[in-house]
Amino acid sequence: MTFFRFHEKRFRQVCMVACFLATTFLFCFFGVAEEPVVDAVSPAQLFSRESGRGPKRVRAGDLGVGRRLPDVTFIDLAGRHHSLASVGDAKALVLAMTSTSCPISRKYLPTLAALIKNPDFKEVRWICINPIATDSQEDMLAAAKTLGPHVIYVHDREGLLSQAIDTRTTADVIVFDIARTVLYHGAIDDQYGLGYSLESPRHHYLSNAISAVMTQRRPEPAATVAPGCAIHVKNRTTADTQTSLTYHNRIARIVQHHCLECHRVGGVGPFSLESADDVTAHAAMIEQVVDQNIMPPWFAASSSDVDADSLEHHSPWANDRSLAASEKKDLLAWLQSDQPVGDPADTPQSLVPTGEWAIGTPDAIFEFDHAVQVKATGTMPYQHVLVDTNFAEDRWVQSIEIRPGDPSVVHHIIVFVHGSTTGKDRVDAEEQRRGYWAIYVPGTSTLTYPDGYAKRLPANAKLHFQVHYTPDGTATTDRTRIGLRFSKAPPRHEVRGIGILNTHFEIPPGAENHRDEAVLRFPVDVDILGFLPHMHVRGKACRYELLSTHDQPAMLLDIPRYDFHWQLLYRYEHPLSLKQGDQIRFTAWFNNSDSNPANPDSTKAVRWGEQTYEEMLLGYVEYVVPDATPGEPTALFQKPNRRKPAKENPIQKLRGVFDQTDKNKDGVVTYEELPQKNRNALIALDIDQDGTITFEESKKLLDEKVPGKEHIPAQDSVKKP
Repeated sequence: MTFFRFHEKRFRQVCMVACFLATTFLFCFFGVAEEPVVDAVSPAQLFSRESGRGPKRVRAGDLGVGRRLPDVTFIDLAGRHHSLASVGDAKALVLAMTSTSCPISRKYLPTLAALIKNPDFKEVRWICINPIATDSQEDMLAAAKTLGPHVIYVHDREGLLSQAIDTRTTADVIVFDIARTVLYHGAIDDQYGLGYSLESPRHHYLSNAISAVMTQRRPEPAATVAPGCAIHVKNRTTADTQTSLTYHNRIARIVQHHCLECHRVGGVGPFSLESADDVTAHAAMIEQVVDQNIMPPWFAASSSDVDADSLEHHSPWANDRSLAASEKKDLLAWLQSDQPVGDPADTPQSLVPTGEWAIGTPDAIFEFDHAVQVKATGTMPYQHVLVDTNFAEDRWVQSIEIRPGDPSVVHHIIVFVHGSTTGKDRVDAEEQRRGYWAIYVPGTSTLTYPDGYAKRLPANAKLHFQVHYTPDGTATTDRTRIGLRFSKAPPRHEVRGIGILNTHFEIPPGAENHRDEAVLRFPVDVDILGFLPHMHVRGKACRYELLSTHDQPAMLLDIPRYDFHWQLLYRYEHPLSLKQGDQIRFTAWFNNSDSNPANPDSTKAVRWGEQTYEEMLLGYVEYVVPDATPGEPTALFQKPNRRKPAKENPIQKLRGVFDQTDKNKDGVVTYEELPQKNRNALIALDIDQDGTITFEESKKLLDEKVPGKEHIPAQDSVKKP
């Protein structure tokens, strides 16, 4: 026993070292990059632990989705020569990485074989590529026999083919069309990953992507990480391999992937970008809005969750619209050149329109019972239209789409549900607090929820449409419709909404950077699905923050440049789980000065109101209560906390004051931004004397001995009713 006690500590140390070395070997062998170094309270860290070893959605452009594959040549196991352009006419083509030595690739061999033999995919051509130089010929021939006689099996011993198509692991798959446009790049499914196996997959990424490409639709998702054995490729790049950029070989694919959703005939965009002539005619405007990050519309500040090795952008948002760096670089380079059109044979295949309804054929359609008259010029107050549903029992709705009769004059529509038999001429704060039921806002016209999730439409409910019309020079009429698709089975989770709002703020006349906030405490555990911030034309910036036990608030969503004309829904790829007692603070900044060109009147104080010349401080939240029975009420609809959190610690308070003082929101406070009255005393906080004060330097104010603490400016408070 004495010997054991003496060596027990050393034994534990040896075990720890052995575990570390084993883990390091596994991570290096399977090609998993280290977890990125992020702030202790970043949104990436809040959910990355759940999905770090399985497939994870990434920004499509970072994996080359939308680019044209080069026409590379290769030799199969039988010695036959092939090229990507000569593999035959097919509705879809698949490049599947594989290996006979990688454990994950071996597990996926039966899955690939089943997909290849699926009769629904008989018009798909398959090329399986083994990039592991030391895999034996005998094992590869056996694997090829399992996959079937119609599969082209290639041993990419030198890695040239893998480099040309830009694959990352031995579980990567790429789906492309006969124009060699990459439409999906990612995992087969999520059954196997690094350190786990499931009885069956939850997400069939490859199967769904093939089905979409065969019908000329866009796969969703279009790109994921594919856990497998890492492939070492020199000079890795996701940029297009063409020596010269042309409209047909590159730009048309970027436009198709990022622009045609709106900029097409009949779309909500002001002009079409469906042809080379369309793009060149608007080249100067496209260059300006792309260079300034105005288009594609996406205003969330970038996440710090970036793979340091592959530079893949692991956005927390399922609907991230931002351009990949390679896409932006190529698009701007072409726009700033003489804009060569190139060979029409290189152009991508057209995606078939989804039909009149993006959600598919609705199970029920409701329409305004009268046409709303929209005048030619000026502005219009919000219009309110009630529509009866007349369902005898509750219905569970999985997809919703709003289609204006004249999209050119509809800025946004918010739909609320209530059972009142009396029409309203406004939406009161209580209805806003209960959240929207459906929305049509710039950038979002449909809501579709995954299986097991749905919204409740009560029996005999009325749909209350609040419509903002914007006259565009020609008098017209509008009869908006809403289409619904019902859940095939009762949902496991009811999708609910709530608004974090403050109706008692006042923006002073001429205020250029007025700050106000509202806080919601969650009385039960919830899973957050997404956010939709709503302000009017004086709205400047906003953010959602989690207030819990951290020393400082955790940033959930930061929008440093709010745009009233693009009110986007920011939907999480993975729901964010919050615990009972957690709080979300919604903070908004407003510009009521002459420097805001959209300001109707900078000489007046501004308060809450639904009209555009008034303002709103409203942060919508979509959520589910995991343990609640769908259809039953929850305790979430309590009156909001209009005061600061009772337990807000000094660092939280200081952070609020710092953010308010940082007028240009660049993360530091300059001497010019300091209050004139207290400037001389507060300059002492600038420890390194570089002319700016960081948040870390401002923490000196929390030290009782620091001169000037008595000059801490009071944080803008939320006014009581």
